[in-house]
Amino acid sequence: MTVPALGSVDATAVELRPGRRLRSARLGTARYFLRRLGFYAVAAALAVTLNFLIPRLMPGDPASALIAQMQQKQTLSGDQVHAIYRLFGTPGEPLWDQYVTYLNQVLHFNFGISVAYYPTPVWEVIRTGLPWTVGLVGLTSVLSFVLGTAAGVVSGSRVGSRFDSFMTPASMFMGSLPFFWVALILVLVFGVQLSWLPTSGGYDGDMLPGFNGPFLASVLQHGILPALTMVMASVGGWLVGMRNMMVTTVSEDYVLLARAKGLSKARVMFQYAARNAVLPSVAGFALTIGTVVSGQLLVEIVFAYPGVGYLLYQAVSSVDYPLMQALFLIVSLSVLAANFIADSVYGLIDPRARETRS
Repeated sequence: MTVPALGSVDATAVELRPGRRLRSARLGTARYFLRRLGFYAVAAALAVTLNFLIPRLMPGDPASALIAQMQQKQTLSGDQVHAIYRLFGTPGEPLWDQYVTYLNQVLHFNFGISVAYYPTPVWEVIRTGLPWTVGLVGLTSVLSFVLGTAAGVVSGSRVGSRFDSFMTPASMFMGSLPFFWVALILVLVFGVQLSWLPTSGGYDGDMLPGFNGPFLASVLQHGILPALTMVMASVGGWLVGMRNMMVTTVSEDYVLLARAKGLSKARVMFQYAARNAVLPSVAGFALTIGTVVSGQLLVEIVFAYPGVGYLLYQAVSSVDYPLMQALFLIVSLSVLAANFIADSVYGLIDPRARETRS
């Protein structure tokens, strides 16, 4: 009987190990994303359910109570009354039947008729403001993250320098200011005192919306102050967080070894220290999205910016419950979607997250 040599058996096993590791890594990645997807799907279902239940927890019939409250300020037409009953359920209808009807309406983006913009459907009203908010929040969030992280890398790698001595306390001061207070200061300085920039609206009222140069220039001009407010109020948090991580990371053994090997300062700082120090900032990006969105709503109200925040302000002022309920749901689902994207990116760039959570 021929007995295989020990060396040949070990070689086969060694050849299989990389394939097994690759399959195990893929399974771990799939399990991680499925768990994240399941978590956010449950959270979205809870948000939809709470959005359905909260108005119905009001004492008595919620639709009749809302109609009576709204008629104290304005006269409602028959169609408006019918739209409210369709949205909040007719009296005597079982709660489960109302929930099924509500889910069907949400899946078809049917949130009823807006009272403030009657007879425009609520979804049509939201569609007019959603691009403004998504554009402003997306641009300012990425810009403040990049600027704050880059400044934190420089500050953390040169602790005690003039840049660090000025930027760190200045960022902590700016980060402690609320969004609406920064917005009011910018309006006073650049809008009222210097008259350099417009203080309200999304574009010049004399223009018709369209993809042309003058209109886009007007949009850019009107968006400078809201965007500057968002960046100034949020960039400090990124800078301080990244600076503190860099102070800890630059004393790690692998960074000291890179310096001892004679690598350039820029390569050691960005490829070794900053690459590992940025991971907590990416994780924190998901946690701060809710804060940024809430601050965005206040900034839009201050600047009368035609986004979701200003629509919410008008809905509250006009007692437009269908529009308010739909906006709360859209904002909740948008924050969950943004958190899912940020959480997924963190899982992709840091294998330890997949290993520990899988």
